[in-house]
Amino acid sequence: MSITLPTSDIQGMQIAEFDTTTLLEHAAKQARQRKYQDLFIVDVDSHHYETESQADINDYLDDPVLEHLAKASSGLKAVRTGFINSPGVGNQDQAGRVTRYPLRQFETTGEQERHTELTRRWMDSMGIDMAMLFPTHMLTLSSHPVLEVQTKLARAYNRWLVETIIPKEPRLRTLLYLPLYDPEACYKMVLEFGDKPGVSGFLVTATHNTAVHDNALMKTYAALEERGLPIAFHGSFNWSDQTFKSTNRFIAVHALGFVWYNLVHMTNWIVNGMPERFPKLKVIWMESGLAWIPFLMQRLDNEYMMRSNECPALKQRPSEYMRQMYYSTQPMEIQDLGALQTTFRMINAETQLMYSSDYPHWDFDLPSTIYDLPFLNEQAKKNILGETAAKVFNLERPKTKLAKIPGL
Repeated sequence: MSITLPTSDIQGMQIAEFDTTTLLEHAAKQARQRKYQDLFIVDVDSHHYETESQADINDYLDDPVLEHLAKASSGLKAVRTGFINSPGVGNQDQAGRVTRYPLRQFETTGEQERHTELTRRWMDSMGIDMAMLFPTHMLTLSSHPVLEVQTKLARAYNRWLVETIIPKEPRLRTLLYLPLYDPEACYKMVLEFGDKPGVSGFLVTATHNTAVHDNALMKTYAALEERGLPIAFHGSFNWSDQTFKSTNRFIAVHALGFVWYNLVHMTNWIVNGMPERFPKLKVIWMESGLAWIPFLMQRLDNEYMMRSNECPALKQRPSEYMRQMYYSTQPMEIQDLGALQTTFRMINAETQLMYSSDYPHWDFDLPSTIYDLPFLNEQAKKNILGETAAKVFNLERPKTKLAKIPGL
């Protein structure tokens, strides 16, 4: 059932019906029941709708022609179809069935910056103390047909985020976008933004065909390793990719796409000896779920035992390197708890897995997806929900609970 409300109907409704806190009442109830006030919880993958501030981001463009084109566009529709070129109609937004999508424009905020205030509302409701904040539509830049747009708009967004959003909320951190197809731009971005307050690392949207082992990218990885900054590969989908041309339903490209690109990049990362070349570089694989990891471990180990001469840089089996990497939970496959428990064992989840919500997207996960797992002990839950993230991102652990859970 799609929700399309006339303006007259919307104006007659109570403002509270559009409020994030109201929409997440059950999440807050979970937080109180499970006593999240006693836990340090970090969300390593959450999002905001940066397109609501596209006009402000455009002011950070350092290309006068691109800036003129950007300002000539008007509204979210123009941004989606013009600059960012996001494919599909009504797929991710569930055709209006998730009310916080079409109605968030009516949610009122105070005098503080809208992005930080709305983000803090959902963090408090879920009991989350700190969050890594990423864009939403901007992540589709990796499949933009004009490569220069990707680089220049990414830099504009990065500048806007670290200058106007992150500094206003100490509970927020970010991993800044890297346009991997442009190695020189990536390197410059690490040098320019790597020491900015709130920048905890850098992120690559996985939907591209750039070889992650390209020699031109080595100085970027070296710069990250020297600074102790992680690099994350964030899963997504690209229905325009030839690989998915035969899929005729969004469920198919969504199920496969978010896994496929990270699967390919991790394979290239390992067989080309990147873990040996950059042993101190922390690598994170995000928003691909977990089920694909045991599959790839077994496939690569099997191949390696027969063709190890093609991977002369490796000193361990591929699966051993994979157990030293980090992973985010969402969207965690929970239909078979026995299989999930085996996956946790295979990836050393107690020390390598980090909670992520992916809020406010339609398939987001609450902290209870980890807290309620029957096979985890208390220390494992604490690690996955926040302690591991504190170590990976060098976060200062607060002395008191940061999240103000409604009702407490």
